[in-house]
Amino acid sequence: MHIVVIGAGTVGTSIAELLCENRHNVVLVDSSREALSRVEENLDVRTVHGSGCEAIPLFQAGVQSADIVLAVTNRDELNLVGASLAKAMGTRRSVVRIFNPAYRDFSTFDYQRHFRIDRLLSLEQLTALELAKGIRAPGLFAIENFARGGVHVHEVAVESDAKACGKRLLDLALPKQVRVGLISDSQQTRIPGAEDVIAAGDHITLIGQQKELDDVRKLFERKVRQRIDVIIAGGGEVGFNLARALHEDRFRVKMLEADAVRCDHLAKLLPHVTVLNADATWRAEMEEARVGSADAFIAATGRDEDNIICGVEARELGARQILSVVRRPDYANVLEKLGIDIAVSPRQVMAREILGMLTGGPVVAQSEVSGKDAAVWEIEVVAGSPITAGTLREIPHTGWLIAAIVRDEVVWVASGDDQLKPGDTAVVLLQRDHGPDVLKMFERAGQ
Repeated sequence: MHIVVIGAGTVGTSIAELLCENRHNVVLVDSSREALSRVEENLDVRTVHGSGCEAIPLFQAGVQSADIVLAVTNRDELNLVGASLAKAMGTRRSVVRIFNPAYRDFSTFDYQRHFRIDRLLSLEQLTALELAKGIRAPGLFAIENFARGGVHVHEVAVESDAKACGKRLLDLALPKQVRVGLISDSQQTRIPGAEDVIAAGDHITLIGQQKELDDVRKLFERKVRQRIDVIIAGGGEVGFNLARALHEDRFRVKMLEADAVRCDHLAKLLPHVTVLNADATWRAEMEEARVGSADAFIAATGRDEDNIICGVEARELGARQILSVVRRPDYANVLEKLGIDIAVSPRQVMAREILGMLTGGPVVAQSEVSGKDAAVWEIEVVAGSPITAGTLREIPHTGWLIAAIVRDEVVWVASGDDQLKPGDTAVVLLQRDHGPDVLKMFERAGQ
């Protein structure tokens, strides 16, 4: 693929290195000659010296024939304008790294649609979701990410005396805005059909709107699930997004933040979180916050060294699970020795996300479902494809289902009455061996 990366900073360089390893043709654009010279010494890439939001440098980089343009500088406005300009000049897909959360708030203004950007990526949000995977039961986080936050995912364990136990999915009469995405037992994980029978011990992945999910879970779980005590050290964007990802009904979240002004701000935005004005690098303040009784402690401050120290202290105090954000790759070898259970590298998280976008045909992004023989694909709906021939109920499918639909700025959970239209984006959950069947339904007839 021909890929243009705007920004030769730490993130842009690491992405370029990854793309080179995967044998892609990479062009790096940056206004710093010094940054480009460092890249040229280490990577086999072509560079263009100039602003990423000006037409001439982008033309020299070949955006008019690029498969994807990745704008990943440390300036949101430059990224938005550069990627939008590249899209207008002919690039197939444009992806933007965003810092300011206001640009991802579609309730006020849809910047993504306005600038014709295919994907807005927040390194901090992706890192938070990766940390959440280590705390929550492995669910389909990719669906939440692909569908722009318009749907939620819960995983529930079926209890023997639950109302749903022994019944077919067809007989449960689930709300229109709730889908059963996966059923996992001790033998396999499968995409269910209407005739599948719910058994005690099954793990059910539910996809839908939050309110409906809370009601539907009662069909599978009769007992009130004990909430998990989580303590987050650091109230920056990673900590904030992590707290939002942990649903109130399952988690009791406490956050430690040293900046008093930031504490007041977080307390207003996160009413279900207990925000403490405390410095997590001080053992006395960790003890006062009762870190030792936490089920999970997450170190998400802005410094790797502080995160490591916090994690070690939390382990000694008795926290059951330790997670940490670690940006420097040379720290990776020592973390396990220090008692940190899960370390998340923002750059590695971004790299996986980017690799999932390097696809051909109608598939524009893909992600594997952790621990399961399944995947999530984001697919563009094109005119003349078989999937548009009727309602989803009328489309034959086995081993895959459409979980969500994105049309313009509206996102909703798919139902059998929906019919896909050209220009829609479908979020598809599939068993990996059914990939060819899915592609046949979404490719234009005759291809």
